[in-house]
Amino acid sequence: MTEIKPHAAHWGFFDAVTENGRLVGVRPFAQDPVPATLIESMPETVHSAARVDRPYVRKGWLEGRRRGALRGGDAFVPVSWDRVTRLLAEETARVRAEHGDAAIYGGSYGWSSAGRFHHAKSQLQRFLGMGGGYTYSVNAYSYATAQALVPHIMGTNEVVLGRMTDWAAIARHAKLMLCFGGLAAKNGYVTSGGAAMTYGPNMRRAAAAGVRMVNISPYRGDTEDALNAEWVPIRPGTDAALMLAILNHIVALGREDRGFLATHCVGWDKLRATLDDRTPEWAEGITGVPASTIRDLAQRCLDNPTMLTAAWSLQRADYGEQPYWALVALAAALGNIGKPGQGVAFGYGSSGGIGNPRREMPSISLPATRNPVSHFIPVGRISELLERPGGTLTYNGRDLPLPDIRMIWWAGGNPFHHHQDLNRLLRAWSHPETIVVSEPWWTAVARHADIVLPATTTLERNDIGHSSRDRFLRAMHQAIPPQGQARNDHDMLADIADAAGFRDRFTEQRDEGAWLRFLYDKWRTACGRVGFDAPNFDAFWAAGHVELPELPPGEEYTQFADFRADPEEHPLDTPSGKVELFSETIAGFALPDCPGLPTWITPREWLGGAAQDELHLLSYQPPTRLHSQLDPGPIAARDKIQGREPILMHPDDAAARGLTDGQVLRVFNARGACLAGLRLDDRLLRGVVLLATGAWFDPLEPGVPGSLCVHGNPNVLTADVATSSLTQGLSAQSCLVRVEPWTGELPPVRAHIPPVIEEAAA
Repeated sequence: MTEIKPHAAHWGFFDAVTENGRLVGVRPFAQDPVPATLIESMPETVHSAARVDRPYVRKGWLEGRRRGALRGGDAFVPVSWDRVTRLLAEETARVRAEHGDAAIYGGSYGWSSAGRFHHAKSQLQRFLGMGGGYTYSVNAYSYATAQALVPHIMGTNEVVLGRMTDWAAIARHAKLMLCFGGLAAKNGYVTSGGAAMTYGPNMRRAAAAGVRMVNISPYRGDTEDALNAEWVPIRPGTDAALMLAILNHIVALGREDRGFLATHCVGWDKLRATLDDRTPEWAEGITGVPASTIRDLAQRCLDNPTMLTAAWSLQRADYGEQPYWALVALAAALGNIGKPGQGVAFGYGSSGGIGNPRREMPSISLPATRNPVSHFIPVGRISELLERPGGTLTYNGRDLPLPDIRMIWWAGGNPFHHHQDLNRLLRAWSHPETIVVSEPWWTAVARHADIVLPATTTLERNDIGHSSRDRFLRAMHQAIPPQGQARNDHDMLADIADAAGFRDRFTEQRDEGAWLRFLYDKWRTACGRVGFDAPNFDAFWAAGHVELPELPPGEEYTQFADFRADPEEHPLDTPSGKVELFSETIAGFALPDCPGLPTWITPREWLGGAAQDELHLLSYQPPTRLHSQLDPGPIAARDKIQGREPILMHPDDAAARGLTDGQVLRVFNARGACLAGLRLDDRLLRGVVLLATGAWFDPLEPGVPGSLCVHGNPNVLTADVATSSLTQGLSAQSCLVRVEPWTGELPPVRAHIPPVIEEAAA
């Protein structure tokens, strides 16, 4: 019998089509004008051979090979749910008793589910918090540098990930938009909820209204053809130099907005004193952008209402603080912060929903649980945490203690996708005694665990999908039964909590259905307080969605408008209440790698310091999956070359190396090596190659650091180096590599099949 069930994913709302308990198809949400093709990968991915079918324990862990044992090469032993529940209750209690609560790292991170109740990180951290606490991480891999920096200079992170100046305001009032890092349409199809929907059309409407887009990027493909964007090719990692040179020319013309700088900013005098030698000619030698182009960009910014933006990827590079700070300084010198449709914001083109016109509405989430442990690390410093127990880490003016981690518990994320320098991570991963992973699939983090818990996919449970950028609240009906012995995180954690004596506190004596009603009713009450009368739960569940109110016709939003109108009445949340072009706070930290104002710092790895045969590798979010999700699906598979992730290279770079389209290459540096299939693309700046993130890490010799990744994961190549000691962000985009043809027999890709299983249950 065919059934149709409403559902949601990070790549869009859809209807699940099932027959006899199996997902056989998907249909786009009827009100989505630009549905993502990614939903078509759902059936094959949900029923993939890579599913974890029951609980497993690493054989070596059962035999006592724990701390100091390299993971990833052992066989796994199937166990019953009863046994694994007892093992986990006992092991968690032992670690807490012997080493303290901070010895447990609740490392969950990632896009686990568009559903708000079965959000894996929320469920796990609720469980660990109630059990006594855990060491945790702060910030996000996508924009960790900005999260720590931008509050110092603009008083808020809303300019990075909140409600930004919307596309309606940009379309109406701006005439020029400088897009450092481009405006990638492909990223607009994914969002933390499930329905970005109007992201691409809004960009196109702005272009059609006369906003001239300028793509300042090493890759012309960072804007779609429909925008008819001008392309300014630039060497990766040099954007701050270009911004400072534009500032230099504005000052040389005497055109900086001195009134705005005097009334709304602090530190302009100190920044101005550093600009004299930051000429367009100086920047040309660094960026590769002609001095004449730099002067032209400055003049056009002065002559036109201008919006400035930078992709999140710019701050994921050596000294990634500097381009964000410099762009704020440029907006301040133009005096357009808070003007209708103008100013500065970060992340347009980086994720769906950013800049979509929307009303501020309540959102749904699991109630937060207090964590009794105060220890934390910045999200990108996992290897350092594991390598240096008892040490300290400088972060945002503090020295953070690094606990001795004896147990890692991970759910809803994949550090062997997100993290840099996977060979370093693999060595550090040997330090804990026990690593627990809850996962639907045999991803790399599951293969490198000691205890693997089979989790349901979203289609095997009921939930509510929503995020602050969505215009709909979506009912996520269970479409198929749990596959194998999979269970949802709430139920498995409730059983472990039961063994530890706090089930009732964890569940609040609610099952899945009661929780969904409770969360929805809280949301409905909050909506009533802002004037929206949402339907009751039963009506919502039957209809499959609730449409939230749009902005009234003609209404638009510009960030910092109140601050611009009256900086005394509406100050920023900075020490001065103003935009801090010089930060006394940051300067007071006396950090050698992040001074108190924006500047140019030569990257550790960049084309300006490269050997003749080195290339600059940029890793990016592919259009074929969400990070590593859906990698077993047909869309990702069709894009691969001889089963390997494609690496994009300019035809002239390929010809200079005697390489041909479709050839499998070994891509390597001192940190590691991977195989990738060559795809020629003349839209690239010479000397730059692109390799998408998300191909599941597949070492030729599992469990052996330095082994060749046969599948094409770029993070065997990227450096695990902090942007600076202020923010401790990620530097993945500062990466030099070499390439050579692979001449041997191609090794098989085993990433999407289970690891070695010992059939006899222990």
